[in-house]
Amino acid sequence: MKIAVFLHVLGAILFIGNIATAAFWKIRAERGNDLGHLHRTVRNVMLADFIFTLPGILLVLGSGVFLTLQLGYSLTEVNWLTISLGLFAITGLIWVAILLPSQSAMVRHSREAIDSGQLGPEYRRASRTWDLFGTAATILPLIILYFMTTR
Repeated sequence: MKIAVFLHVLGAILFIGNIATAAFWKIRAERGNDLGHLHRTVRNVMLADFIFTLPGILLVLGSGVFLTLQLGYSLTEVNWLTISLGLFAITGLIWVAILLPSQSAMVRHSREAIDSGQLGPEYRRASRTWDLFGTAATILPLIILYFMTTR
């Protein structure tokens, strides 16, 4: 049981830590005037999702299912756990349907910007989408964290 709790907390740290730091590094790179640096940053933000966010998700889900079964929490009524699961599912949908495609577009358009010497409207549109939905995908896990730690 202690190992499952450790893995659950580790997964939450990887997941929330990466989504918070990714936004920081992307915003910092966009405020600079170095298109090469921006391209490397948005490329690495996407890579970090696969190195940190995805394993974090898997650890949270795997250990969470195990703990739910072991501790006998109900998944058939509305409670802190079912609300958390719903918010986690919404976060996942945002990540898969909006954030990953936006990140891919930012990588592609930042590479094109290196050749042209300026960021085009396509990059800026993808970046705004990523900022808006990324904010939601950061706030929702923080709400889940609140539920998990105050239940």
